[in-house]
Amino acid sequence: MSLYDRIPNNVDLANDPQLQRALEKWLPNYLAWWHDMGPEGFQSKDVYLRTAVSVEPDGWAHFDFVKMPEYRWGIFLAPGRPGATIGFGDFLGKPAYQEVPGEFRNALRRIIVTQGDTEPASVEQQRRLGATCPSLYDLRNLFQVNVEEGRHLWAMVYILQKFFGRDGREEAEELLQRRSGDADKPRILGAFNQPCDDWLNFYAFTMFTDRDGKYQLASLAESGFEALARTCQFMLTEEAHHMFVGESGLERIVKRTAQLMKQTAHQSDDEVRSAGGIPLSIIQRYINFWYSYSLDLFGGEISSNSADFFAAGLKGRYLEQKKYEDHNAQEGIFTLPVVENGKLADKEVPLRNALNEVLRQEYVKDCERGLARWNKALEEEKVDTRLVLPSTRFHRHQGEYANSWFDIAGNLISSEEFESRKEGWLPGDEERQFVRTLMQPVTQLGKIANWISPPKSGVGGKSFEFEYVRL
Repeated sequence: MSLYDRIPNNVDLANDPQLQRALEKWLPNYLAWWHDMGPEGFQSKDVYLRTAVSVEPDGWAHFDFVKMPEYRWGIFLAPGRPGATIGFGDFLGKPAYQEVPGEFRNALRRIIVTQGDTEPASVEQQRRLGATCPSLYDLRNLFQVNVEEGRHLWAMVYILQKFFGRDGREEAEELLQRRSGDADKPRILGAFNQPCDDWLNFYAFTMFTDRDGKYQLASLAESGFEALARTCQFMLTEEAHHMFVGESGLERIVKRTAQLMKQTAHQSDDEVRSAGGIPLSIIQRYINFWYSYSLDLFGGEISSNSADFFAAGLKGRYLEQKKYEDHNAQEGIFTLPVVENGKLADKEVPLRNALNEVLRQEYVKDCERGLARWNKALEEEKVDTRLVLPSTRFHRHQGEYANSWFDIAGNLISSEEFESRKEGWLPGDEERQFVRTLMQPVTQLGKIANWISPPKSGVGGKSFEFEYVRL
C-alpha cells in the first residue's frame, strides 16, 4: 500500500522523509488506540461514510462503504494565500509565520495540544453509543462524527510533528495516552471528561460542545501561523456536520416529545414517560448541563492569555477579517459583570483581555439560533412550553463565575440554595436512568426508536430507509 493510500494528504508528505518516519511510527499507535477506545462492537462493519481525499469540493466529501479501522485519515490544509500576512495584533501586516516563532513556541504548542486533546476525547466519550442507536441513520451519523474527530486529531498531530520536533512527537504520543474521565490521566478540558452515555447526551454534546469547537477553530483559522490557519480552515468544513447532527437530533427529539404530549390527556411528564418519550423538562436539564460545561471551554472572561495570543497573531477573533475594521484591539474597553463583595458589579476590562468573552458571546448567539429552531418545532406541534438557554453565569466551573452560585436566570444565590434547587436545573441520577431505559437499539431498515422522530432527509442523496450500516 502506498503512503498516499495510508495517509492521503496535500502537504507533500512523500517528499518529507523525517515527517514520514514520525507519522508512520505514530500510525500503529493511533490504530491501537482506535481499536481500544473507538466505537465498540462495530469495527468490522461496513459503514456508509464520507471521506476526505482532497480539499476540492468534489474531493472532500467522497461517500462509500468502509470499515472504520480502514478509514483513510488524511492530512489536509486549505489552499494557501500567496504573500499571506498576519491579520491582527502587534505584528499586523508582517509576513505570516511559516515556521514556529521561537518566542511564541510554548504558547502555540499549548493551543495545538489543547485543541488536539478534544478530538480523541469525544470519541472515547461516545464509544459505546452504537449499542443503543435509535436507527441506522443515526448510527451512521455517530460513526461519521467519530472518524472525523479522528482525522482532526491527525490534523493537530501533523502540526506537532512537522513543526515542533522531539517535543511535538512526545506531545503526539501523550494525546493517545490520556483518557476521557480517567482519574489519573484525564483529558485536559472538563467537558471532555463528562459521561456521554446516552443519545440525548450525544445530541446535546454535538450541539453545544462541538459548536464550541467551531468557534475555537474559526479563531485559529485567522492565525498568523499559516499551517495552523489552513489546517483549521479545512477542519471547519467537517465540523459543520457534527453540529448539524446535534442541532437536528435535538429538534427531532423535541418534535417527537411534542407529538406524544398531544396524544396524552394532560401533557404531563408522567404521561410522556409512560408513552415512551423524553419529557421537555428532562431535555431542558440536559441543555443546561452541556451548555454550561461548553461555556467553560472558552476560558476565563478576563484572560491575559487571550491578550497574549492576540498580540502575537496566534489566535484572532471570530471572522476577524470580515467582522472587524480595527485589527489591533488595543484601545477598546469591554464591560462585564463580575462578583465583588458578594454582589454583581460591572467591571471595565481592556478589550484584549476580554477576547475569550467576545468569542463566547458569538457562540451564545449561535446557540440561541438553534434554540429558536427547537421552539419553532414546539410551536408547529401546538405545544405551549418553550425551551431556554440558562444564563452564562449558571453552573460555571471556569472563569469569573466559577466560585459563586447562580440560578438559571443568572441571579447570585448562596451555595445552599443552589444545592437545594439544582435537581430542578440539572439532570439527576433518576432522570439519567430513565433516559437510559429508553435507549433500546433499533437497527431494522426504515425503523426508528419511539422517542425521536425520523429525519427530513437521508445522507448523501440516500433515503432514510437506506442500509447505512451493514450489520
